[in-house]
Amino acid sequence: MREFIIVGHKARTDGNFNLNDLPGSGGRMDILCRCVNSALFLSHDLRRDVVIYLVLLGEPDIPGIVKFEGENVRYLNPDERSSGSLIKKALEKSAIPRWRESTPGVWIRLGGLADLLDEVLTDKKRLFYLQEDGGDIRDEFEENVPDDTVFVLGDHTGMTPEEETVILDSDAKTINVGPVSLHADHCIILVNNEIDRTVGTTG
Repeated sequence: MREFIIVGHKARTDGNFNLNDLPGSGGRMDILCRCVNSALFLSHDLRRDVVIYLVLLGEPDIPGIVKFEGENVRYLNPDERSSGSLIKKALEKSAIPRWRESTPGVWIRLGGLADLLDEVLTDKKRLFYLQEDGGDIRDEFEENVPDDTVFVLGDHTGMTPEEETVILDSDAKTINVGPVSLHADHCIILVNNEIDRTVGTTG
């Protein structure tokens, strides 16, 4: 299982945004939509072994988390408006501190990054923090890719020092996907590709 956690620092925490203006009215919700598509889509199929979490920290409500499950998601097409619509529907459902399903394979709950890491991390999972000054992913995965991996990435603003502390205190290994700065959705594609090359993919 591969899991991706994306922190959207400006992403709206309610459904009051325009699908035709995801960058503006959604608080750069377009970035998160692209990450969903990069994490889940193959050519003519979906990655069934991937889960992606979107941590929404923008206005106007308290932080929330939207989860997409590759194995169970329905009504998702490979465009930003489609994933944006599913996020909007999830946010229009009253969130509580435990998961509630809004549409098949899309879930929502209240909480922030620390809450999510406490929930998803187990003794069997390895946490990787994607950062430009990390070690090369190819060196890390040259011989062995853990069966269950969790990758955490920031949006266009990066992580705050407080968030980095939470991540590193969770025993994260800092890695990068190459020598130049890339968008978060591009990093997800490259992570998936590196693991595919090592262990294959389940389409």
